[in-house]
Amino acid sequence: MELIILGQHLQRVVSMESIASKNVLCHPITLGMSAPTGDGGAAAIVCSEDFVRRHNLHNKAVEIVAQHMVTDMPSSFGTSFMDLSGYSMAEKAAQKCYHESGIGPKQVDVLEVHDCFSCNELFMYEALQLVPKGHGTNLVNNAKWIKNKNGGMVCKLGDRWVVNPSGGLESKGHPIGATGLGQCAELVWQLRGEADQRQVDGAQVALQHNFGIGGAAVVTMYRKNQDKTYPSKL
Repeated sequence: MELIILGQHLQRVVSMESIASKNVLCHPITLGMSAPTGDGGAAAIVCSEDFVRRHNLHNKAVEIVAQHMVTDMPSSFGTSFMDLSGYSMAEKAAQKCYHESGIGPKQVDVLEVHDCFSCNELFMYEALQLVPKGHGTNLVNNAKWIKNKNGGMVCKLGDRWVVNPSGGLESKGHPIGATGLGQCAELVWQLRGEADQRQVDGAQVALQHNFGIGGAAVVTMYRKNQDKTYPSKL
């Protein structure tokens, strides 16, 4: 399936042969499997429930249901490349979000994960508990491209999840400091139904995973605003 998203860093179809033939960074990961860094900016307005009510923003509001950050653990300094890439930190942060929100992975509709390298997205399928450990590739092998109501195509994993409809860091680029809020913006658009041809139809719950060397993993659960009492002014 060939899909190009307007406004993304990569504006051309890149063949699997081209990706595989790039310089090897760490076998089997090549330069073509890493996210291109670039310039970018993103912003989010965080406000109280009272502010939303006073300004009649219910139709635009997206609720942060849970958010947890986990920093380096002893396993981060072991011999596992997965843990070096933040696997255990993401797993622990996700568990805390699921417990605090009372929302499980099967209730999530759309995710944005920090795919700085292609393997990291596979790791996150498992760390975020979409599938058991060792079964991440099954989601890819059984993925289905589905046409949405806006005429676009989205890739469904496990007949349930759409991961990185924005194109992820691998496509949209990695502007470092702006990456996390860029993920946030995409998920807010998804929950508002404003994602155009990238739209995940009927999305109600979203999950974000962000990661930084240093190291820290942040997992955030978002939910479409449930209070429709007042019309939005926007």
